Formats: sequence, structure tokens, C-alpha cells
Amino acid sequence: MTIGSKLAWDDTVLPFQLDLSDIRGRVARLDGVLNGVLSQHDYPEPVEALVAEMALLTALIGQTVKLRWKLSLQVQTRGAVRMIATDYFAPTAEGEPARIRAYASFDRDQVNEQAAFDQLQDGYFAILMDQGEGTTPYQGITPLAGGSLAACAESYFAQSEQLPTRFALNFGKAMNADGSGEWRAGGIMIQVMPKASPFAQGGGSGDGGLLRAEDLVDGDEEENWRRVNFHVDTVDELELIGPDLPPTDLLVRLFHEEQPRVFDAQPVRFGCTCSEDRVRQSLSIYSARDIEKMTTDDGRVTADCQFCGAHYDLDPETVGFEAKK
Repeated sequence: MTIGSKLAWDDTVLPFQLDLSDIRGRVARLDGVLNGVLSQHDYPEPVEALVAEMALLTALIGQTVKLRWKLSLQVQTRGAVRMIATDYFAPTAEGEPARIRAYASFDRDQVNEQAAFDQLQDGYFAILMDQGEGTTPYQGITPLAGGSLAACAESYFAQSEQLPTRFALNFGKAMNADGSGEWRAGGIMIQVMPKASPFAQGGGSGDGGLLRAEDLVDGDEEENWRRVNFHVDTVDELELIGPDLPPTDLLVRLFHEEQPRVFDAQPVRFGCTCSEDRVRQSLSIYSARDIEKMTTDDGRVTADCQFCGAHYDLDPETVGFEAKK
């Protein structure tokens, strides 16, 4: 696919509501954000795909939560890709963009040509919410199942939140006219409004007895959910990540009979919160003897940010609770 001029909708999340069916949702487009995340590392293609999927999920979920500070998604596995971590930082002021960062830890020798999700094997998918100082962080965990990270996120919402949720995602490298490639991603998230979701008990119909969205709806809610999902099933790749269809037009194309209503779009940017002060704070719990063990042959204490690649070089006498300077 050849992409011409960038659209104003790139790197945005558009909230919407379907009034007829009592369902809310989000449409996300990531362009520069995704390139910012992936350009920090030399990932094999399957790892890039997993990080792209996680970043897109993070943008969609983060904008759904009434968040004061940070939402994190994490995957821990025994496979070739050991960990994927993403953070979504809420806007600091009205009109400001949200920020996303992400990285993956993997064994390059074990990464193979199988599908991206097959690089994970046994493990879990977690969502963590931290509302800042004076609050208790929340964490929800679900097993890796369903064949994609999107399916894991759907399982999380069914199990932990009792909210029927569906994701339709697409991502990949788009070729520019000069032959260079850039990552693009687009996706839709739909979710039954919380007041319309009954509490389910017992096992579900998913892998290993996990609850699925279909296990949580009945009556009119079930009919609404099936109807809206039918429309989501018709969306194609170009509609999600192509340059020619604004998200507002996509919503009308998919849900014109559901009385769609859109809200203000949220801009998203690549961003990291690391700093020298944070590095010093993390080292403040160590004694001078501990700091000495961390000191390089050149007589420095160094640290690298896994998210953005920033490098910090510190005088060992200025860090730790026994710092001399």
C-alpha cells in the first residue's frame, strides 16, 4: 500500500457511542507513535508485530479508562518472547496528548518463522492501573489464550470486569513511494455499557472454561451485541489503516443504523517518563557497597531505559543512601 499525505486522524483515538444498542467504543489510528516505539529497537518481525498489537490495544483501552496517571499492559511467557510491556500515560491537562511507550524482551535465537502469537507459549496477560499518589494500584490477570493478544484482552474484560468487549485490529508495514516502510495500525474496540452487563457465574465457553463476551449477554443485550458484532466483522484492512477513510466516515459506514455519536478525539504521542532523577531515586535504596558492585571498570554507574533507549552515566559517589556527594 502506498501512502501519500499524512492524515489528521493519525495517532488519535476517537471515542463513540451507539445509542440504539447501548454500546460504546473507540477507533484508533497509530502511525508516528508506532514508528517511535519500534524505532528504538532492532526487533525481529514477529516481535515487532506483537509490540504493535500491544501498543494498539494500549491506546484503545487507555482511552476507555477514567485514568489520572498510568495504565500498563504486560505479557509474561515462557516462549521466545519473554515479556512485552506497554504504558499509557493520561494527558496532564485538557487538550494535551496521551503518551505511549512499549518494549519487548526476547531470545533472538528462539524466535522462528511461526506466527507472532506462537512465539509466546505459556504465560499470562495483565492489565495494571495506577491512579497516582495516595491510591492503591489495581492488577488483573488472565491466561494467554485465543490465538492473539486481542483475544487475551477480550478474555480479561470478560473475566475481571464482566464487560463484553470486542477488538478488531489490523497492523503492518506500509510502503512509501520511495520504497521505505513505516508501521501503521488501526483498530476498533466495542464494549457493552457497564450497566447493561449481567454478572456471570461458573465456567465460560472459552478456552479452559474462560468467560467470553457471549457468556455475559442475554435478551435484548444479546441481540444488540450480535448485531453490532456482525457489522464489525465486515470491516477490512484498508478501512482500518488505509489513508483514505476518516474514522468518522468508518463509523457511519459500519453503524449508521445504530445511531452513532462521536466525542472529542484524543491525540496520542510516543513518550517516556524516564529521567536522571528517577534513576537516582531507584538507586537510593542501595548502600555504598551495593553501588560499588554496580560500578563499571570505568568507575561509573550506568543505566539504560528499555523503553526509549536513553543512557544515564552517573558518578557512583552521588548515588545511594550513603552518597558522599
